[in-house]
Amino acid sequence: MIEARHLRVLRAVARTGSFSAAARELGCTQPAISQQMKALEKSVDTPLVVRSGRGMQLSEAGRVLLKHATGILAGLSAAEEEVAAIAGLRAGRVRLVSFPTASSTLVPPAVARLRDSHPGVRVSLVEAEPPESLAMLRGGECEVALAFRYPQSPDGAPSPAPAPAHGTPREARAEANLEAQQLSAGADWSDLVVTPLLDDPLVGLLPAAHPLAGRGGGNGPVKLSELAGEQWIAGCPQCRGHLVELCAGAGFEPRIDFATDDYPAVVGLVAAGLGVAVLPGLALESVRPDGVSAVPVRTASGVPAVRQVVALTLPDLAEVPAVALMLERLAGAAAGR
Repeated sequence: MIEARHLRVLRAVARTGSFSAAARELGCTQPAISQQMKALEKSVDTPLVVRSGRGMQLSEAGRVLLKHATGILAGLSAAEEEVAAIAGLRAGRVRLVSFPTASSTLVPPAVARLRDSHPGVRVSLVEAEPPESLAMLRGGECEVALAFRYPQSPDGAPSPAPAPAHGTPREARAEANLEAQQLSAGADWSDLVVTPLLDDPLVGLLPAAHPLAGRGGGNGPVKLSELAGEQWIAGCPQCRGHLVELCAGAGFEPRIDFATDDYPAVVGLVAAGLGVAVLPGLALESVRPDGVSAVPVRTASGVPAVRQVVALTLPDLAEVPAVALMLERLAGAAAGR
């Protein structure tokens, strides 16, 4: 008989590539993982893992079982939440997965309001960027995922590959192309319930002494085409891909000399005069923009550049009262900004 705990172990082994790593992830011992995998293989009467070098990978049967395990565990999670909610939200839990800038801006007021009205509902938070956060949602590891995506270009084409830093070899560009394809695949939300939260404006960061920093009293908008000759500091792969797309629409390819998803590092590099950057507005609320000038950014068509911030859940989970309440509180936190 296949048990849910065995399926969770199979998922952890598939994700980490070894029994010892799966044990660390699940907070148990390596022998316990080995015993549960043996019990699962005995239940299905076929090997599920194959040793490969220093690690291991799933057999064909293991891959088939894992595919079904993902849906089974997600369904079990939904069932647990619905049962816990029967008592009128006096119990239950909501597991949130959020990208960092939403964790520091949207999540705190939303969770605080939920706890004030329903103190018995437990809320936990783990940080992950899309598409990893979407995989966690579909895999039953959370109930709500905060994510973002950038509007498609006017012709509907997907964002181009994130550009590697200036002067990197061809292999790095090929790796960036593969990463962009994975990000594009992770942006399909057709199987999810989408709650729009806000359009997060993109903000240009210029060194304080930059000629464009003082335009309009320091707050005047800047067109990307005016920054064509600058050296650039880029963020995460998805943000970097969108930057390349925006710049292509403005008629140039940005020279990206530095790439980091650490926002204080971006501010420090800009303040030192090493380049310019574009950051989401939410990011600037979490860092001190000392030594830089923050200016509105306009696309080639003259409209503000934004990213769309949303809360995502599965259709079954959207019917769970605690999850529905969390989505409502997140929407309220966004609307109150």
